[in-house]
Order: sequence, then structure tokens, then C-alpha cells
Amino acid sequence: MGDLAPQGRPDPTQLRISDADRHEVAELLRTAAGEGRIDFDELDERLEAAYAARTYADLVPITSDLPVQGQPSWHPPALPSPVVDGPASESHVAILSGLDRKGSWVVPRRMSVFAMMGGADLDLREARFAAQEVVITVNAFMGGAQITVGPHTNVVMEGAGIMGGYSGPDDKVPAELDANSPTVRIRGVAIWGGVSVDRKPMPGEKRKRIRRR
Repeated sequence: MGDLAPQGRPDPTQLRISDADRHEVAELLRTAAGEGRIDFDELDERLEAAYAARTYADLVPITSDLPVQGQPSWHPPALPSPVVDGPASESHVAILSGLDRKGSWVVPRRMSVFAMMGGADLDLREARFAAQEVVITVNAFMGGAQITVGPHTNVVMEGAGIMGGYSGPDDKVPAELDANSPTVRIRGVAIWGGVSVDRKPMPGEKRKRIRRR
């Protein structure tokens, strides 16, 4: 089975291609050879790879160094937008306590967290969003917050640290952004505390890679 993208959707790059997709790539390769962009030995190698391809991911490297007019039909579709109806705002307080949000949940348009000698752990990897751009304000005093996003979420950091820190995103995996990627704008102040953002694989992705090996 193919990999799953955010919120359990199939990864478009792992979808199976059709014979028509293979033929389209073959025609593109023959045109490139006729224009002198690749030689005939390369043409034979790439044609063999194109007709042996099974998924969109297999086709991409075959033509990645060739100019393409418009978007070919064999390109994988963009991920559908993760935006859903949800609350306009939420406020949370963690004083000598903690706030945990993970799994499937809806991030409101505006979310505020005040952590005093406490902490917040917000995992957005399987979350949906109430808007294409959401704002999370975290003010921490002798406390902190850990925010985790997946490869498909854009992050904008606007916070400040005073004898503390606002850092991230620390990319454990490369960002994979497209036109439908939600933006999370993170603001606030950390005094004697810290707010950090990590970009990690989707839950279960590491186990799936091990099984494939």
C-alpha cells in the first residue's frame, strides 16, 4: 500500500500511473532528444525507466532536468486543503500544569496559550485547520511550549525571547510545501522560558519505512 499523507490521505506521489502517463513522458523524452537536450543513449535509458515506472514518484526524476511547457497530466495532484470549519478562537492557561493537544483536532483561527511554570505540547501533524493561515500566540513565563508540525505545514516565527528563547522550526524532515499547505504563524514572548518548533515525520511514518525495507 502507498504512504499516507497528512490526516490519513494517500500520498499523491505514491499513486499508480496509467499507460497514458507513461506514453506522455515517452513523447516528452523523444522531443528532448530531437532538440539535442539528451543523447540517444540517455533516451533509451530514460524510456526504459518510464515504461517500468509504477508511481508518479518514479516518473518525476526521469524528466526533472528537462523544460516542460505547463503542467503535464502525469504530475501528481496537489494535496487537498486541510482547512475545515472550526472555532474562531481558543484560550488556554497552564499554571503549574500542562496542556496537551495531539492526534486529530481542529486548530482554531487564533489560539492563545499562557504558560507559567507549566508547559504546552501542541502536535499539529494530524490536525485540521480552521483557516488557511492560523495564529498561535504563546506567552511563557518560567514555562514553555513544544509545537510539532509535519512536512506539509508552513511555519512563520514571530516570537521573542527575554532570557529565554523562541526557536524553530528545527527540521527533522524536509519541508514539502505546496499551494494547499496551511500556514501557522507563531507569536508571543518567552521570559525565562522557551518556545520551540520541530518539523517531524507523520506519526507511524518511521515504522512504515522500516517495514518497506
